[in-house]
Amino acid sequence: MTKEQLGTLILNSERQLYSTAKTILFNDQDCGDAIQETIVKAFANIGTLRNDKYAKTWLIRILINECYILLRKSSKLVSLEEMGEMTEIGADKEIDYSDLYRAVNSLKEELRLPVILYYIEDFNIKEIAQILEITEGAVQKRLARARGKLKRDLQESEGLIV
Repeated sequence: MTKEQLGTLILNSERQLYSTAKTILFNDQDCGDAIQETIVKAFANIGTLRNDKYAKTWLIRILINECYILLRKSSKLVSLEEMGEMTEIGADKEIDYSDLYRAVNSLKEELRLPVILYYIEDFNIKEIAQILEITEGAVQKRLARARGKLKRDLQESEGLIV
């Protein structure tokens, strides 16, 4: 892959990079820092990419690693109360997805990340397995567990306990 092709890939993946970083970090400034570091590392290590077909997966994996590095450095964790406040602030806009947003963000990271990558970023099971460095079966299991937990949480919030 050439540097020009990598640049094009980064520009085309801008939204996916941001939403993936936001899944882990929650803070816009930290997301920007992680994405910036990802771009620098991608260009510096372009020679390590073995197959151009997996360039996007490779880029997302670098981003996830950068997000974890930032988390370790800052040791900042967002509490569920803070997350609720952040959701309520954004709830005034058009459609209110606050219950769904809150439910997804309340998932443990090991369940939340596959959900975001699969449903929002449109990665397939195989790609998610490569990004997260787990088996395809583990991705499927995490998605199933996340769907079950989301269903229970949303039913409880609506008072629809079935």
